[in-house]
Amino acid sequence: MKIIVVGCGRVGKQLAEVLDGPENQVTVIDIDAAALARLSSEFQGTRVVGHGYDESVLEQAGIRDCDAFAAVTSMDNVNLMASEVARRLYSVPHVLTRLINPEHIKLYQQLGLDYLCDTELVAENMVTKVRARRAHHLDTYGEYEVLSFTLHVPGVIHVRDLEALGEVHVALFEHDGEQFLAAHNMFLHDGDTVVAVAHESALPELAEYMKGEAEQVKPPAASVLVGLVGRK
Repeated sequence: MKIIVVGCGRVGKQLAEVLDGPENQVTVIDIDAAALARLSSEFQGTRVVGHGYDESVLEQAGIRDCDAFAAVTSMDNVNLMASEVARRLYSVPHVLTRLINPEHIKLYQQLGLDYLCDTELVAENMVTKVRARRAHHLDTYGEYEVLSFTLHVPGVIHVRDLEALGEVHVALFEHDGEQFLAAHNMFLHDGDTVVAVAHESALPELAEYMKGEAEQVKPPAASVLVGLVGRK
């Protein structure tokens, strides 16, 4: 999976280091070469100096083959511009934007951006959303995520099997083109589309049931980023 992270402050640095691994190709962009130099010596990804909304910089970072893009600088306008370029000019499949100022929420919503507010920015939350690119993020309510995803199971399971993962509630699902309101004893089949509400703590385990994502998701290695937001 090819991932571009714009911003190598504390949030971007930790996000890049958590995502870095044999299954991912991570590129970090920052205007400050010194910030990029602070990445761990074990970081195997690519460092690019420049603005995350500059087309030439993005081309150098490999934007045309990018699977996921996270704009996490400490400036909303930079995150907004970078995300819009990634979405509209390069059609990156999954774009995640950091929101610093809550007063900008309506603008982000009007633009249809998938965003995370600093007040809810948790490493597990962001990392899971970047990795699980085939799970469509519908909304966020505090510590809860509303997700739509294609189920990946070896055969058939019950709704209650997913809900047993923790704070997970399956709201509805689609099987063979028909939609159903979920009940605990109903069956779910491989390939069904599922809409669920899940607490952030249950996302890593739930991601193992998402089509094609089991091999990409591992237990979150980062600590909570709440204490890091708002600082570069």
